[in-house]
Amino acid sequence: MSGKPKRAAADGWWLPRGVVALRVRIFEKVNGDRVVTLPGGGYGPEVFERVYAHPAANGRSAGAGLSDLFWYWLSPGPEVHQEHLEAGERYEDVAAATRRILAGDSAGLAAAAGHAVARVLDALPDTRISLVRLRDLVMPAWAAFCYELVFREPCPPHARELITTHANDVVTALKCTGLRHPRRRARLTAYLHARVAAGDVPHRLPETLTSAEQVHYLQGTFFNTAVVQLSEATAHVLLALARHHPVQRRLSADLSDERYLTRVLDETMRLYPLFGIAHRITTDEIPLDADTVLPAGSVVCFSYPGYHATGYDRPEVFDPDRWAALSAKRAHHIPFGVAANRPCPAWRLSPVVLRAAVREVLGRYRLDSTASHTRSLPHRAPCLLIPRGLSPGARRLGALRTCLRLRDGAEDVTRGVRQLVLGTVMVLHARRLRPAARHFEERPAARCPVARPAPGRPEGDGG
Repeated sequence: MSGKPKRAAADGWWLPRGVVALRVRIFEKVNGDRVVTLPGGGYGPEVFERVYAHPAANGRSAGAGLSDLFWYWLSPGPEVHQEHLEAGERYEDVAAATRRILAGDSAGLAAAAGHAVARVLDALPDTRISLVRLRDLVMPAWAAFCYELVFREPCPPHARELITTHANDVVTALKCTGLRHPRRRARLTAYLHARVAAGDVPHRLPETLTSAEQVHYLQGTFFNTAVVQLSEATAHVLLALARHHPVQRRLSADLSDERYLTRVLDETMRLYPLFGIAHRITTDEIPLDADTVLPAGSVVCFSYPGYHATGYDRPEVFDPDRWAALSAKRAHHIPFGVAANRPCPAWRLSPVVLRAAVREVLGRYRLDSTASHTRSLPHRAPCLLIPRGLSPGARRLGALRTCLRLRDGAEDVTRGVRQLVLGTVMVLHARRLRPAARHFEERPAARCPVARPAPGRPEGDGG
């Protein structure tokens, strides 16, 4: 067991809580609909599982105030993004195309991921310690990897830069650490439009989408979500190893130990799930318990961190060894969602390529970080990379660790204020633009049928 490392200012205990609380309240007010969050309000993990898997928990964007905000952040093309399409023919067509593009043998996918990460690491000096932001370090690698999935050819530097710039702009806006920049995103759109028009994509794209929508589908699914999520996942794993040296030493001693590496990944995704909240809109009534029914048109927010914290001893502790006696299939563990309700299409690919990436990094470097580690990872995971074979003096390494801790603590304060201000600006802008609401008003056929509550049923939030 790794235990919980001793922390000082870098854990953010001195971050002004009032700023954080105020920002949270602003986002809670975005959704003026009937809302229930699970687990919560007296409903535990069993209700979470049952409601999440219920056939009526299948509305995705139509009818939720939150949708305007997510569509704003994910533009262009959220209306054809696989995660935001309503259930129906177009969703099935898009999901099938995604599966075709992601298909491949595990060995080939692992090799491609390892090579992509190796090319990024080759640019780092191997004679001195490097201070990096892990998410920034690996994002170009995953941009190249996803390009090769889509185009089945090596990624040229220009395309990698376009993809990385776009993905970074999306995730920066999502975390409210910066405003979105539509022109940066449009440059990737123009590039992809030219490639699709030229017939350069060696896959059958969704036939229910227009040519312009096919471009937006590729941009949103592969060059936004896939790049961002793989980058965030890699940063979480590496930062966890940098903060828990016994785990890192054990893993580095035998990088071929598939079982232990899988435990490390499972524990990282449990404690730091990539999704904070997944929201669904009910299209029919769903019973919460014997006396309470959640009416159609309600917004259900499924809290991954809340669910992942139930059913474990000391859930706040990073402990890969807990999985020696646990089965990921039986535990409260859904890093890729639930099978009955839009699981992540990369549920098979992601663990394979993440293991390859971790092995490539640990084969070259020791990792060290005193930066805080939170699920949202707004600081992009600052970390020291110490080349294998290099033995820095204890005084020098201690000084670097102290500087990193102090810088991280100072950034927490300024970043919290920036997130509050920029988040508020973007919330107000999204509410004025109403991208999702306007889409469904202009295209009623795109709306998933919503059943009305039966007479006598409560009209308020059942939670």
